[in-house]
Amino acid sequence: MFAGKTLLITGGTGSFGNAVLKRFLNTEIKEIRIFSRDEKKQDDMRRFYNNSKIKYYIGDVRQLRSVQEAMRGVDYVFHAAALKQVPSCEFFPMEAVKTNIMGTDNVLTAAIAEGVKKVVCLSTDKAAYPINAMGISKAMMERVFVAKSRTTDKTVICGTRYGNVMCSRGSVIPLFIEQLKAGKPLTITEPNMTRFLMSLEEAVDLVLFAFKNGQAGDIMVQKAPACTIDTLAHAVSDIFAEGQADIHYIGIRHGEKMYETLLTREEYIHAEDMGQFFRVPADNRELNYEQYFEKGKVDVRELKEFNSSNTQILDRDQVKERLLELQYVQGELETAK
Repeated sequence: MFAGKTLLITGGTGSFGNAVLKRFLNTEIKEIRIFSRDEKKQDDMRRFYNNSKIKYYIGDVRQLRSVQEAMRGVDYVFHAAALKQVPSCEFFPMEAVKTNIMGTDNVLTAAIAEGVKKVVCLSTDKAAYPINAMGISKAMMERVFVAKSRTTDKTVICGTRYGNVMCSRGSVIPLFIEQLKAGKPLTITEPNMTRFLMSLEEAVDLVLFAFKNGQAGDIMVQKAPACTIDTLAHAVSDIFAEGQADIHYIGIRHGEKMYETLLTREEYIHAEDMGQFFRVPADNRELNYEQYFEKGKVDVRELKEFNSSNTQILDRDQVKERLLELQYVQGELETAK
């Protein structure tokens, strides 16, 4: 599938980009291009991997020209570049607009112009029923790629939407571990808050599923389990502090929700159940809605959304089991010995 092909990963120095590299480097892929604005992270990756298949491009998705230069000769794109910290985006919402919305438009414009075969855009559960700037910008990002997908039959544009990726950069599990290593209490916003749990490997699996099966404008969603933040904190405490960690409750931060949604009620109407995943097809009706009036309406009031409170809720032992499977957690345990 990727043999002899060139793949571009925007935001490629992040956790997702590193997971893709580990998955693909020993395959017959021709080239993987890492596009990001942080030269230090690129240099760290260059030294760590030391692999001629990886090419590095310094640039910013906000600048179309730099994206165009990296896009030349590319077959496929995984668009992961984003501002994703909820509180930061609340204070600087226009920065989220520039990166998550306008940056996505630049990536897709360049991809279409350069004849890229397929683009997979990475979104988040915060884009469903968004209440914060990050989620709103990601919801707009989804609308941008769905709209762009209608303009071309040569470049297939689709996306994924997933929840918390465990141990990704800036996520809560590394924070908990750092707090315990420093002898500090674990800080929890709200104990009954629920979040989806997904490993980096599962995040890559979802993107590859979208790559293989996604049609123009599709959004692919994994049926992920979830847990409460309190359960997660106690599971981390069990692993790293023999269950003796102090836990402080600090209250909900700017823009946070009690639970996250991966599939809205409205999307459930059209969603296709594909086993471990849902496929949400694009609504490709024209603007002239009068032609659809005779088809009647669909009542969504009885439908349920798919969210982190009505999915499978993991208990403390189940969360511990999932955590102990993560390379990051295993590495931290080795360091602590």
